Amino acid sequence: MPINITMPALSPTMEEGNLAKWLVKEGDKVKSGDVIAEIETDKATMEVEAVDEGTVAKIVVAAGTEGVKVNALIAVLAGDGEDVAAAASGAGSAAPAPKAAVVEAPKAEAVSAPASAPVAPAAAPAPAAVSSGGARTFSSPLARRLAKEAGIDLSAVAGTGPHGRVVKSDVEAAVAGGAKPAPAAAAAAPQAAAPAPAAAAPKGASDDAVLKLFEQGSYELVPHDGMRKTIARRLVESKQTVPHFYVSVDCELDALMALRAQLNDAAPRKDSAPAYKISVNDMVIKALALALRDVPDANVSWTENAMVKHKHADVGVAVSIPGGLITPIVRKAEEKTLSTISNEMRDLGKRAKDRKLKPEEYQGGTTSVSNMGMMGVKNFAAVINPPHATILAVGAGEQRVVVKKGEMAIATVMTVTLSTDHRCVDGALGAELLQAFKGYIENPMGMLV
Repeated sequence: MPINITMPALSPTMEEGNLAKWLVKEGDKVKSGDVIAEIETDKATMEVEAVDEGTVAKIVVAAGTEGVKVNALIAVLAGDGEDVAAAASGAGSAAPAPKAAVVEAPKAEAVSAPASAPVAPAAAPAPAAVSSGGARTFSSPLARRLAKEAGIDLSAVAGTGPHGRVVKSDVEAAVAGGAKPAPAAAAAAPQAAAPAPAAAAPKGASDDAVLKLFEQGSYELVPHDGMRKTIARRLVESKQTVPHFYVSVDCELDALMALRAQLNDAAPRKDSAPAYKISVNDMVIKALALALRDVPDANVSWTENAMVKHKHADVGVAVSIPGGLITPIVRKAEEKTLSTISNEMRDLGKRAKDRKLKPEEYQGGTTSVSNMGMMGVKNFAAVINPPHATILAVGAGEQRVVVKKGEMAIATVMTVTLSTDHRCVDGALGAELLQAFKGYIENPMGMLV
């Protein structure tokens, strides 16, 4: 009988994905273990392997289809000796495939965008001006306001926007040409007059309410992809549910920079390239992991019924990728050498940018590091990534004047800010963790023993 291939759940939280590419076509023979498709989740692109042997009888979901629900039918295999045509004809009785994502063209009632720009579905039609005779005259919010201020009847203005919509330039031309004034009755009817746009969108405003604040042609709409939606949802969740508390400290880097140079100079060569190249960020990861080992009460996560105390420091590292960011995790970082952390981060970072990480490589973890020092940022506060209770924001190392033994001196100083979940890591505990971290940064030989 036909073998159904369904959309796999590539992580415990996955509900849908995008079918990015088919690597087989109808009529191809496949065997168990063959890679047959690529699936895009919100953070990565995963390869899907065939579980059974057979011939691809029918591809139900086309490549490029978005929002395919987990367990939805995506293809049908004909088993050995089975008629391919019969297997394909039986595919219709299975669960229906989801519709591909379609971006609708703008409607006359919606706030206008450039004709080539995709427009998000409107929650409600934008208000249109109503002439004295009752006929609807479609116009932009700014055009209606200008017409009202000038006392011009919009029904007498020829629109040059999409679908004959009256826009700002049409009203200005009408004012210059002496268009007829609006009847008094129209001005007296509050239901007929369109309200002027507010100076700012109210909290929780719909897309239409936001778009009404902008004039036609001044923007384009770029639909959110799955990654951006996930980032937005998790940031809102974090700020709404996690009581953030911030602790900052300055760390001197001169000893760390000197040790880093010595370690890199001593790296063995492999195929004319060094076996490792340790970065400051690699040493930050190690220092934070060791600090969490030394202050285990800070290596926790909050739940309503119990405190989760982690046995290892699994450090996530924020990596910027096109369209957002992802946080690959260095597992058991407190047990790994600096060279191991360096090589692991190089591999994770490359595959993160290619969206090739496996879910278990970026989900979970016990803390995070966000380093914007290489971008010249001196100091910032990062948003906690639940269920983590901490995240360390790392600024740039820069030369500053410091006081040593009562005298001024020049030192390379880096400011770091620890964001904590105050439900489980309060200010004193956060300060203790930062002091342990500072100790490893300023006395980096401790990371080697």
